[in-house]
Amino acid sequence: MRASDDESELIAAARAGDRAAIDELLARYEQPIYRFGLRMCGDEESAREVLQETMLAAFRHLPGFRGDAALSTWLYQIARSFCIKERRSERPGGVLDEDLPDPAPPPDHQAHARELGAALSRAIAALPAEQREVLVLRDVEGLSAEEAAQVVGIEIGALKSRLHRARLALRQSLVGVLDARQTDPCVDLAHELSAYAGADIDQTTCAKIEAHLAHCPQCAGACDTLKRTVSLCRSIPGDHVPGPVRDAVRAAILDAMHR
Repeated sequence: MRASDDESELIAAARAGDRAAIDELLARYEQPIYRFGLRMCGDEESAREVLQETMLAAFRHLPGFRGDAALSTWLYQIARSFCIKERRSERPGGVLDEDLPDPAPPPDHQAHARELGAALSRAIAALPAEQREVLVLRDVEGLSAEEAAQVVGIEIGALKSRLHRARLALRQSLVGVLDARQTDPCVDLAHELSAYAGADIDQTTCAKIEAHLAHCPQCAGACDTLKRTVSLCRSIPGDHVPGPVRDAVRAAILDAMHR
């Protein structure tokens, strides 16, 4: 997906040092990149580092951005590289135990929402890094399969296989806090996936799994439910960029742009 016309105009203005264009690009992308760093690295300090390094690197190299892909895809690629670097020097702990926003539901619903939010954070952080990044990109950030595959640098078939495994693993981790009426994927699909646990599923096998999901109400329902559940991660507090971090990012970018 190429950069949109509106995005291209903003990029051109930002290249020329237009402060308003720089602010607009940051306003559009700083929170998704911060949230991506938060979910991938698991702690706020790492997320701040990922955001600042990503945005600074992006604006430094903005003159070389040709618009062959969406700006968001390029930014996630840069953020991913910094997330990998952060993981290599992981800090202890790091899983955020946060409350979901309170729209004043009944106390029992409110308690369940808090429990689910904390469980989601822990379950996502516990996934293997390769599964976590595709799940965050697809089910939390809402990228298309094509965009997510481009960010990670793998074929769409391989991305889908990782995503299937991540969703199944996450669903299993959340069994204790999800509604007991929600369905699990059927045994046939579990066997199909476990047979390929050691390698990426090829295009033919992936097509078979997609066909199974399309025609098996139990599995389709489980995947749809899980996608809705994972999307709650967007509502977990703590993904708003702190004011001092936002100010530091802007100051660093403006300084780099005027050198």
